[in-house]
Parts: sequence; C-alpha cells; structure tokens
Amino acid sequence: MIKNTNGKTGLFIPGPTNIPDCVRQALNVPMQDMRAPDFGDLTLPLFADLKKVFKTQTAEVFMFPGSGTAGWESAVSNLFNTGEKVLMSSFGQFSMLWVDMAQRFGLDVQHCEVEWGLGVPHTEYRSILEQDTNHEIKGVFACHNETATGVVSSISEIRNILDELGHPALLCVDGVSSVGSLDFRMDEWGVDVAVSGSQKGFMLPAGLAIVAVSQKAMEMRGQANLPRTFLSYDDMMKTNATGHFPYTPATQMFHGLRASLDFIFNEGLENVIARHTRLAQAVRAGVHAWGLALCAQDPASYSDTVSAIVVPEGFDSAEITKIAYYKYNMSLGAGLNKVAGKVFRIGHLGDLNEIMIIQALAGAEMAMRDCGINIELGSGVAAAQETFINKNTALKSIAA
Repeated sequence: MIKNTNGKTGLFIPGPTNIPDCVRQALNVPMQDMRAPDFGDLTLPLFADLKKVFKTQTAEVFMFPGSGTAGWESAVSNLFNTGEKVLMSSFGQFSMLWVDMAQRFGLDVQHCEVEWGLGVPHTEYRSILEQDTNHEIKGVFACHNETATGVVSSISEIRNILDELGHPALLCVDGVSSVGSLDFRMDEWGVDVAVSGSQKGFMLPAGLAIVAVSQKAMEMRGQANLPRTFLSYDDMMKTNATGHFPYTPATQMFHGLRASLDFIFNEGLENVIARHTRLAQAVRAGVHAWGLALCAQDPASYSDTVSAIVVPEGFDSAEITKIAYYKYNMSLGAGLNKVAGKVFRIGHLGDLNEIMIIQALAGAEMAMRDCGINIELGSGVAAAQETFINKNTALKSIAA
C-alpha cells in the first residue's frame, strides 16, 4: 500500500506527541559548552520550573538523557537492594514492563496481575500491606496512567492506605503519560519517586527521562546496593547543584524544554489539565456514538490522555491503524500485547485542540468503515462537536 503523503500527517498516538512550533524551533540552536560557567543559567531554572509541573517544593529533580524507561530504572537501581520486597501490579504493557525490570534487578516482587482494562488493585494492595506487619515491603509501585489500555488509577488512594496503616514503604509512580497533562500532585499525594518523559505532556522528542525524588527517598538511597552509574542520583547531585552534569547532557533538549515549560505556563497548568479533560470527553462521546466500548472498564478510570477503543468481534484493529496510516495519512495507536488486534488507541495529549480531535475521529471513522465495521459516518464527529459546543451535552454523552 502506497502512503498518502499530501498535507501534514495527523499524529494521534499517545506519544511521542505533537511538538509546538515554538518548541521545535527552540531545539534548533548551535552546540554550546556544557562545562561553561554560565551553563547553569539555562538549566537551574529548568529544575525549579519542573517542580511546579510535578507540584512539589521539596523533591530533587533529575534530567537523564533517555526515555521514561531510564527513569524507571533510576528509581529501582538507586533506592532498593537485591532481594528486597516490593509490591507491584500489572494491568497493561507499561505497568507490566516495570514489573519485569524490577524482577531482572533481582527484587522480590509481590506481583498483582490485574485484568487489562482495570487499574491499580487498591483493595488487594491494602490487604497485602495489612499483612506486612514487619514492613518487609520497601516499595509500592503504581502506574498512574496505563497508556496501553487508557486507564488512570488513583495515587492518592494508595497514599491513604499507606498512611492509615503507618507503612513506611516508598511510593514509586510511573507518571510518564500523566505528568504535565493530568492532575498530578507529588507532595500532596506523598509520592516518593515520580517518573516522566519528555515525549508526552512536555511536547518534546523522546530523549529526556525526567524524575522527581522526595527527600525521604533521597535519604534512603545510601542503603541501596543495586548497581548504577549512568543513572546515579549521587553523581547527578554533585554537578546539578551548579547546573552541570556528570557527562555530556542533551543540551538542545534543554532549550526545547525551556520553550515547552513557557508554553505550558502561558496556558496555565490548570488550564492544560482542563483542556485534556475536555478533549478526552469529546473522544469518549464519539466512541459511545459509534456504539463501541473503551478498554477501560470503569468510567471513573477513563484516561484523559489516551482512549483505547475495543473493535467489534471478528475485526482486527491492526487493519484500522494500517489503513488510517496509508490511506488517510494519520497515525493511530496500535493495540499492544494482550490487546493487540483488539483495540486501537487515540492519543489526546500534548499540543492538541478541538479541531484536531475532530480530525482524529473522522479519520478513525473512515478507516473503520474501510475495514467493514458498520458505523454511521459522522456520528462520532457530531457527538464530539456537541461536547465542544455544550458542556451539558458532553456530560450526557459520557454517561450514556
């Protein structure tokens, strides 16, 4: 199949996301001396402003050259010992991969396997932590927003469980597809490690693992015996204090991040969060108008950054994404692992507006019809338009 290359490719995957022109232009700067005495003029304000996005005043923020996976690994390797017990759950591709990483590092993972379409099993977490009277569990891990299934989980509820039980375990959170897009409150929720990446809500290319670490976690790092060099918090802290790095950093990415943070603050972080909710409501209204269901089973856990849409029995979602890409010059997210062929995903995070959401729904409708799925063309588009015009209609559409 020959790809339609006219116009601009519609990018509606849950990351990498669309990059605003001002951010893309900010990346195009000459190389500079990362050892220069004034390099901190660029980087120190970034550390300070990233705290605002994570909503923390006291955490240490690190920027590693890498993806969110590097951020995951930094949390595991800097804070835990071989054989230590940690509590984790998997309910999608990315929560599953973090479990796999911890097991490879030799941690004793108490693994709660959950049906894909559900989220963090709070009741099971409580039961396990209640029985851990000797506090052998040193870390509780949670994926805030599972990108594979479009499920968001309550982190504050996990914190409440830990506090009610007086359990001292570190709370480690994957916020890769939530920080900068969804409501995330590191200090209020008592998060000890929050992992994010540049290619989602920060609207940059992949290449920065952005990690925020609480003072409680920082104090515990000296007890950890797992190997780390490139991702060492200690090595970073020695040089970050003056805005420098222990090795060659991704300087152009810092310039892009400066523009991205300015872009976010210009809109206002709370407005960014509200916009993501508004766009997500429109997508969900469109899905319901098609007569289809979301992979996320509980409306309370619907993600505002990505929707995973279940295709009717007998159809292959991979064909939908293939047709959308080649015929309509539009990228939709594929189903991953256990939901491969069963769902396609619409990413609605980053630099997006209402008209772009209409484009995503219209393209998805055409691709589904080309695959033989019996939906009424324009039905999802019309439902989304109603949500944008009338908030009351949006609420009714979601509840339907």
